Amino acid sequence: MRGAPAGAAAARAATGARASRPGAGAGATGPEGQDRAASGPASEAVTSAAAAPKEPSSKPSTPSPTPTASRRTTASPKPSATASGPPSHAAANGTTVTTAAPAAGRIRPGTAYRGVATSYDAGNGAGACSYGPTSDVLTAAMNTADYETAKACGAYVSVRTASGTSVTVRITNECPAPCAPGQLDLSHQAFAKLAPLSAGRIAITWSLLSPAVSDTVSIRYKTGSTQYWCGIQAIGHRNPLARLEVRTGGGWLALTRTGYNYFLSEQGTGCGSEIRLTDIYGEQLTVPALAVRPDVIQHTGVQFSRH
Repeated sequence: MRGAPAGAAAARAATGARASRPGAGAGATGPEGQDRAASGPASEAVTSAAAAPKEPSSKPSTPSPTPTASRRTTASPKPSATASGPPSHAAANGTTVTTAAPAAGRIRPGTAYRGVATSYDAGNGAGACSYGPTSDVLTAAMNTADYETAKACGAYVSVRTASGTSVTVRITNECPAPCAPGQLDLSHQAFAKLAPLSAGRIAITWSLLSPAVSDTVSIRYKTGSTQYWCGIQAIGHRNPLARLEVRTGGGWLALTRTGYNYFLSEQGTGCGSEIRLTDIYGEQLTVPALAVRPDVIQHTGVQFSRH
């Protein structure tokens, strides 16, 4: 394992934060929620619609959502059994595609965010998002406020420096305190495309992307899932996932998202039934019922639209 660059801050207390999550990372194919060392002290970051980075300041230059104190105090979405009624059409494989109102959280499309980038040894790529090991070395950990109880998981982000150098990364991990709002902790490989690792920390702007991808969305039931309790995870989505619902006798039920990126049905309601996914643009994909097969990746053959 490579150490943090010279002048790095002390290792973050990530282990304690992640160990407190019940079952965090379970169901993935490798170790999750690894400790990570920051490569520089955190600083307050701000959001801005400007394209060029400026030195981070303590206040946002444009209004931004109020950061949450931690994942433990972040309000979870309330389950809803109300079926929505936007127009829809059936895809060739039987999956229904529907358009609803946009559902972006803190991180919104078309907005440039200003902050700092640090780096860490991402190891095998596993992290708080519970995707498991990956061969993709261009990944990043999102600060806790913008991680927003795993809502940032899977997001593709374009990171740019003042000189115009840029790199695209995928969010697979969470960067706890002292990472500040707006801060990204990049894998060493991603940071090296922007500046020498010895730089430690650099000013950046970053924004969401909706890129061309070759994969389609897959579904994985968490280890231990049955018809009486289950955790459901979506993998490989082009756009950040805003909501996951299951079909019940009374309509659609929105499941509560955990910080380790699974949506839980504590009473088993809807486990093994149809699943409806909504991205932050409001597009909805309804996936036919899948068998509850714990820790097995099941392909759906569908993907969210590119924006």
